Amino acid sequence: MDWTDYCPGATTGLPCAHFGTPISPCHRPQSVLKFAGGEDIPNDMIELIQFPWSPYCIVQRRILEFAGGQFKITNIPSGDRSLVWRLTRQRYYGVPIIRSGKSVIFEVSEDSQVIAKYLDSRFQLGLFPWELEGVQSILWRYIENEVEAVGFKLNDIYWREVVPASDQVAFLRHKERKFGRGCIDQWRAQQKDLLAQLEQRLVPFEEMLMYKPFLLDYQPRFVDFNLYGILENFLYSGHYRLPKAHTHLRKWHTRMTRAQHVPVAPEDDVPF
Repeated sequence: MDWTDYCPGATTGLPCAHFGTPISPCHRPQSVLKFAGGEDIPNDMIELIQFPWSPYCIVQRRILEFAGGQFKITNIPSGDRSLVWRLTRQRYYGVPIIRSGKSVIFEVSEDSQVIAKYLDSRFQLGLFPWELEGVQSILWRYIENEVEAVGFKLNDIYWREVVPASDQVAFLRHKERKFGRGCIDQWRAQQKDLLAQLEQRLVPFEEMLMYKPFLLDYQPRFVDFNLYGILENFLYSGHYRLPKAHTHLRKWHTRMTRAQHVPVAPEDDVPF
């Protein structure tokens, strides 16, 4: 097997370091597969396979919107991952995954960020500059553990308004098998405490945004999209707003909603 058939860096000419480590998860052939069945999509089109309220799907959807390229969305029931299972050749059942031409891209671990790094490479978005690799790795783990752990519970309180009726039995069964019978009723009873926890866990980001328009820089990096997706999941039901005390975070959220990538002109095209 020739890894150049599978690694985005091989076709873009980017060094391995762009993908995070000298041996990146993006270099593992099981994470980027050639799709051998069904209809291919055009090479300039990306398909995002998701369910709409998933925080991790929202992260990739917002990156695609920011990039400005062509993409399509395929929504699947949260309780039926058969399409994902088939496209990944029985290697993966999580969401999101993306299709790009004949390739299928998916994660290889809980915090691999293969999809985001693929999109960053394809659209040259500058989301993973090498000098920020360490701090971003620390931050996205905090975001996906400490913040997401509270945000999804608050959104799930309103699951009947979010999950289509045809998928509600599978959704509830999944939650109660993972978190225990009556878990959503418990979260509803704890709603005020969970909101207070979320506000407290967002304090570091409010403090960071006092000095820059985005978390680490003057342009959005991956952790901005990561936090945005987790918070959009929290906000998805329409029953919540971001904490009033976090004024800088609220302004950042507006910036992130509107942000669009502006490609840098090649050196030869820059007028003198």
